[in-house]
Amino acid sequence: MPDLLGDAFERIQDEVDSAFDAFLPVPQDTRARLVEAMRYAAIGGGKRVRPLLVVATAELYGVNRDAAVNAGCAIEAIHAYSLIHDDLPCMDDDELRHGKPTLHRKFDEATAVLAGDCLHALAFDILTQPDTSSDPFVRAELVATLARASGHEGMAGGQMMDIVSEQQAYDLRQITRLQQLKTGALLAASVEMGAVLGRIPPEGRTHLRAYARDIGLAFQIADDLLDVEGDETKAGKALRKDAGQGKQTFVTLMGAEQARAQAEMLVEQAGRHLAGHGEDARLLVELAQFIVRRDH
Repeated sequence: MPDLLGDAFERIQDEVDSAFDAFLPVPQDTRARLVEAMRYAAIGGGKRVRPLLVVATAELYGVNRDAAVNAGCAIEAIHAYSLIHDDLPCMDDDELRHGKPTLHRKFDEATAVLAGDCLHALAFDILTQPDTSSDPFVRAELVATLARASGHEGMAGGQMMDIVSEQQAYDLRQITRLQQLKTGALLAASVEMGAVLGRIPPEGRTHLRAYARDIGLAFQIADDLLDVEGDETKAGKALRKDAGQGKQTFVTLMGAEQARAQAEMLVEQAGRHLAGHGEDARLLVELAQFIVRRDH
């Protein structure tokens, strides 16, 4: 039996790396170091879950794959910028990411800040290109979707809540809200943008939003479990930091066994939201299952 998910990951990783290679030619002047840093962060790292979510959703509606990969690269550029900034000494002060030195360790802090800034800008540049969509209204909705998911109402807002959580004891409701923003917002935007490319009106996306909400929480519960139980060699980054910083997580609040059961329940529920698509949604269903069963 073909490995649907494994093949899909392999293909999207190659496509995203090729696209970033084309988006980021190294200039023959003193900006070269900056672009080399951007390439270091964007090429050859990560599983590409978010671009795969964009493409798999878009393909439900017959969207051109190259256009969907472009939108996936925009999301991945935002994700890469957020990791660069998260790893800085003023934030999490991490030394490893994807099994290699973090960008500020490989280059320097100033270059890391600028590389993150430029990847943020690149994301929206990609979404405004006619290659992403020939319809200016679709391009505008893609930009709005990613902007909301990235800023204070999404990922960055969640990061601020996370920073404050070191001084404040959060309950389960607050932790859920934090993670819906910090982790869930970009995952949800990935699914949403696939539907936007497919020109699905907002009222036709309710089931996709429910799927995205469930996998977003399952993803973070799985991350919390990996932080406690995972293998640093496989993860390619430092683990067990949450406990050291005194942060509340799904695992500290629920216990590992209940957290794992909750993640499994969310994944099953996510699959049911897609039942109307039948076999066409199999990749999205398998992706949800991977999110909770991954080991890094």
